[in-house]
Amino acid sequence: MIRLAFASLRHRAAASVATFLAVAVGTALLLACGGLFETAIRLDAEPQRLGGAPILVTGPAGFKPPGGSQRAAYAERGRVDPALAARLAGTPGVAAAVPDVSFPAVPVTRGEAAATGDDVLAGHGWDSAALTPYALREGVAPRGRGEVVLDSASARRLKARAGDRVLIAVAGAPETFTVTGVAAPGRHVDAPAYFFSGADVQRLVPRGADAIGIRLRPGAEVEDVAARVAASLPPEPKVRTGGDRGAAEFTGVEAGRLPLILLAGVFSGMVVVVMALVVSATIGLSVRQRRRELALLRAGGATPRQVYRMVMVETMAVAVLATACGLVLGRFTGGWIWDATTGRGAVSPALDFRLGPIPLAGTALVAPLAVWIAAAFAALPAARTRPIQAFAEAALPSARVAPFRRLLAAVFAAGTVALAGTTMFMGPEAAQAVGGPAVLTGSIAVALIAPELLDRLTDRAAALIRRAGGPLGILAAINIRARAGQFAAVLTPLTLGVSIALGNVYSQTTAAEAAKDGYLHQFRADTVVTSSAGGIAPALVERVRWADGVATASPLVTSHGWIEEPYDGKGTDPATLIGVGRQDAAPVLTAPAASGTLRNFTGNVVALPEPLARRLHIGVGQRIVMRLGDGARAPVTVAALLRDSSDYAGIMLPADLLAPHTTNGLPTHLLVRAAPGTSAGKMRKAVEEQVGAFPGSGVGGDRVLAETVERGLDVQAWINYLIAVLAIGYAAIAAVNTLAVAVLSRRGELAAQRLAGATGGQIRRMLLIEGIVLAVMSLVLGTVISAFTVLPMAFAGGAALPSGPVAVFLGVAAAAFLIVVPVTALAGRAALRPKAVEIIGSAAA
Repeated sequence: MIRLAFASLRHRAAASVATFLAVAVGTALLLACGGLFETAIRLDAEPQRLGGAPILVTGPAGFKPPGGSQRAAYAERGRVDPALAARLAGTPGVAAAVPDVSFPAVPVTRGEAAATGDDVLAGHGWDSAALTPYALREGVAPRGRGEVVLDSASARRLKARAGDRVLIAVAGAPETFTVTGVAAPGRHVDAPAYFFSGADVQRLVPRGADAIGIRLRPGAEVEDVAARVAASLPPEPKVRTGGDRGAAEFTGVEAGRLPLILLAGVFSGMVVVVMALVVSATIGLSVRQRRRELALLRAGGATPRQVYRMVMVETMAVAVLATACGLVLGRFTGGWIWDATTGRGAVSPALDFRLGPIPLAGTALVAPLAVWIAAAFAALPAARTRPIQAFAEAALPSARVAPFRRLLAAVFAAGTVALAGTTMFMGPEAAQAVGGPAVLTGSIAVALIAPELLDRLTDRAAALIRRAGGPLGILAAINIRARAGQFAAVLTPLTLGVSIALGNVYSQTTAAEAAKDGYLHQFRADTVVTSSAGGIAPALVERVRWADGVATASPLVTSHGWIEEPYDGKGTDPATLIGVGRQDAAPVLTAPAASGTLRNFTGNVVALPEPLARRLHIGVGQRIVMRLGDGARAPVTVAALLRDSSDYAGIMLPADLLAPHTTNGLPTHLLVRAAPGTSAGKMRKAVEEQVGAFPGSGVGGDRVLAETVERGLDVQAWINYLIAVLAIGYAAIAAVNTLAVAVLSRRGELAAQRLAGATGGQIRRMLLIEGIVLAVMSLVLGTVISAFTVLPMAFAGGAALPSGPVAVFLGVAAAAFLIVVPVTALAGRAALRPKAVEIIGSAAA
């Protein structure tokens, strides 16, 4: 049977193409996911500006929940006590220990200051230039107030030399500095760097260091010195060496772990399910097409076990070859997905993409195993059919599926309903995590009974097909019911692609809309001031606060953290922390105080949403401990409980308490309310006059707050959009090949119709009607399946219907039709190319 299987493959190359491509593409995507997962585990990022320090000491690595084993990355860059540098300098093997600090510094050109990402944090102390190292190319080091050394690239861009004066917005406020020198880095550095004197750093940024860079004495080993440094440190600071040092320089490196694991885990699971379903459907199609051949084998003395083994050997031979090709293709696929992910800002581009032997070995094992399991179930009908039954079924295949498949489909359908029902009563974040798998379980349920389902749906829609297609529509409906097993192999990947695309995209847009509305609902402002220079300077707050017609000007800071004592039980999921100013005049918070007060809201105080306080048994006046976004512990007193039952309600802290514990150290927005009797327009003009003195600052409305939330949701959105695109692409590959094979296998049937008087145009229109019916059914089934994820998620977020652009549904629908219609047309034309007499004659011979 093994020799017979390989001999059969030579004559069934076309039928094996669908399996080969499905497995090859699936293997490539699995290997790419393995690379993403390895990258997330390693989080290697080669440092640039700090690359000259083999060892870096930084703040806490992450929050470890009480009793938990995992650490959650802090939202902000951690701090380390600069006084530790003197102690570490005396460690054996250490040549120097240099504190490093990064703060917002943006040059002002043509009256504007604008920068993005790590480019904002371009201000440093001159001492830390030795950690690259930078060397002076002209001039001298900064020594006093108002002096700066520019890196050579920035000096060229600003056309500045030693002795020139430049305007730089430092910590949000513009200030003129004298350029005392220009320095060039000893290694490649992308981000700009402006080095200030130690006195200016203390004046402008009176806070702890971001890191301490350690340079070694000649002959000292990095591992040995790192161990001695770690032994001399308090528990919280972390010692970094190798690729781990990049997290100390580039913001967002450690925050990229969760998105990468999420992308790798969700997509790899989807790929395995899709690959198994496609292979199962393809094998089922092949077995149905070969009923007569298999019947002859059984009649000739072949046992069911032998027939089963022949089908398995054929499938696994193709799968092994496809896996090998997929492993080669996966290296390119992984690089493409990585470039797309970093290019959209989902993770830091400073991370190094890793694709080592472990993902390679795992993919080489998982891909063939998934195919073997799928083939083992799909090949069973070939072995169980009796010879006489096989001859009958070769003429008119049955649409009925095995009772075991029907039972298994019922189990997956029940699981889909259970997931949907459970999701409805969860919070929005938990609902998105729990409800997502419903698209997979629902698709599996449909795939298991696809022939029977297609037969029944076509029967129900026969009248509609007849009205739309006329006599050809009647014939198309008969063909679909008669060949339900073949068409099910096309319906399965299309339905799966549609359900995954719609489910992922609309669940994301629904969750994003709910999160945006929930965030904006917390604030009341007539005007919002923003800044592209790293944040809102305290001087700008004071000038706006005293502008004509202004009742309240409240700084706004957003971060993430935990209530540590008593522990809030959120695990590694942080709560939203919101810093606001005093609420004495016109409040900027919409939620009133249920108890306590927000007046004189400053110092070490906190305001909690009432439901959260009730769950933790916290009352006004009680002392609790917050773990802030940079890892700092902040004992605070509960000043008020807010009457806000929203799932997105944040924990309120004074802006002057929260801002120093953020990466930039400044508020991001300024919420302004007009005084009674003053129009919002008049007040806004007065605010614009004050803002004009601070380059990079602007005035807007609630939309600028919405943009802040949307930027935070972009990571999750990009992951879901990428999954949707790849799902549609994978479905297209599977459906195109399967559909082409199914149409070409009907040459004899189509030839008989032509001899009976049908024209080539009539047959092509009939085939197109069949394809359109398949596309419509896949769209309907995929939409219904995705509804089990999207509708409960909308309900969990407080909405009756999901949110999102209709263009997404139209795009997915267009993709389904573009997959089916052109392939049907081309395959039909190829099937009709030979003369009908020749096809009938070759079949008879």
